[in-house]
Amino acid sequence: MTIDTATGIPEQDEQRQQSLATAAAKNLATTTKTAPQMQGITSRWLLRMLPWVQVSGGTYRVNRRLSYAAGHGRVSFAQTGEQVSVIPPSLTELPLLGGIEDAELLAALAGRFTRRDFEPGAVLASFGGPITEVYLVAHGKVSAVGSGKYGDETVLSVFADGDHFGDQVLARPDSLWEYTARAATAVTALALPVADFAALAGQAPALREAVAQYLDATGQSQDRHGQAAIELAAGHEGEVELPGTFVDYELTPREYDLSVAQTVLQVHTRVADLYNEPMNQIEHQLKLTVQALRERQEHEMINNKEFGLLHNASYDQRIQTHGGPPTPDDFDELLSRRRDSKFFLAHPRTIAAFGRECNRRGLYPESVDIGGNRVPSWRGVPVFPCNKIPINGGHTSSVLVLRTGEDNQGVVGLHQTGIPDEYEPGLNVRFMGINEKAIISYLVSAYFSVAVLVPDALGVLENVEIARPRD
Repeated sequence: MTIDTATGIPEQDEQRQQSLATAAAKNLATTTKTAPQMQGITSRWLLRMLPWVQVSGGTYRVNRRLSYAAGHGRVSFAQTGEQVSVIPPSLTELPLLGGIEDAELLAALAGRFTRRDFEPGAVLASFGGPITEVYLVAHGKVSAVGSGKYGDETVLSVFADGDHFGDQVLARPDSLWEYTARAATAVTALALPVADFAALAGQAPALREAVAQYLDATGQSQDRHGQAAIELAAGHEGEVELPGTFVDYELTPREYDLSVAQTVLQVHTRVADLYNEPMNQIEHQLKLTVQALRERQEHEMINNKEFGLLHNASYDQRIQTHGGPPTPDDFDELLSRRRDSKFFLAHPRTIAAFGRECNRRGLYPESVDIGGNRVPSWRGVPVFPCNKIPINGGHTSSVLVLRTGEDNQGVVGLHQTGIPDEYEPGLNVRFMGINEKAIISYLVSAYFSVAVLVPDALGVLENVEIARPRD
């Protein structure tokens, strides 16, 4: 402290800076920095685990044996308030109606369906009784209940939204119920009386012709998969005349065209010229753009209505959960419907729900090592997480199981490599020029698709409840 000699008042010493401040020092220093980061990058197990097939011509044709099975799809419904009606064109998903193209006839048939509501436990049809109505399930679950070998009650199958049953009576009026149809939940169904169908068929030659064609197709020699049979002889002795046969093929096999996900990456020349050190701006912009395209690619391969796995699974390979949450029993049934399953694919919340069900039963599935990553498994089949599988209404989702590979008649990914300006396999980056605003443009494109070679290569467990129950 010092004293002012003129006033005698003490004055404070000034705090003098003794070293360089950090605010000034960092102007001369190079900061330690990361490359640009982004959320939303996932493990993308589907892209990693699928075998990829080179599609040089841009189109992939899947040849199969001739199949007589038609329809077996799911009908669609329109809802206006409390009124529910079947959408007429979707009636062609019933095997007998598969060849009908007359829109007016389908509309007239759709108008003869009436709504029926059933409480849980209600019986829609009884075993051994005559079939007098065809049912379309608009909402809810119906269990087909039969008797086991030892007289115990067994659930043979489950019908859910869009399914139909009892339609065999349209071609064979003397058909009997082979099971008891019981509502597992509250059910909204549409019913068509057989008498109404017969009355309409009497006025519509197209319906009578459809019945005749259906009976002719079902009378053809076919195996249990609906394919044209290959006649064989076995267990014979002596000089028996052997059957002649040939393998018939589909005349119009399905073709998969490569789909594309694209975007235009734009970078200002000023940024590319002045701010390109120490990190290349265009390189990092491109790297993050490619990550986003790959995420979208996986999303399309699962959800696209033309080729996505959720929409291309055969209806015969879709099953419903036994109770609601995904249980070991449900996963076992998925595995039992195909040989050589390679992996499950489920939303992370679905995997958590499956873990809770295993814990409830005192089961602790082992994890398996996949490329240095420990992932859960069931019966030795890995269960991979995939957040591209949608959660419907916040509480239900689906589980997929796949057999993969061309040699295994499974599911394969499709792409074309060797394309111009290729950046990664099946993905290219093409320079588009510089516009009058000095912005550089690059077209980034990913070409891909996915094909299911035979129906049982892909299975889906539907309406899986994933909400955590209250304790």
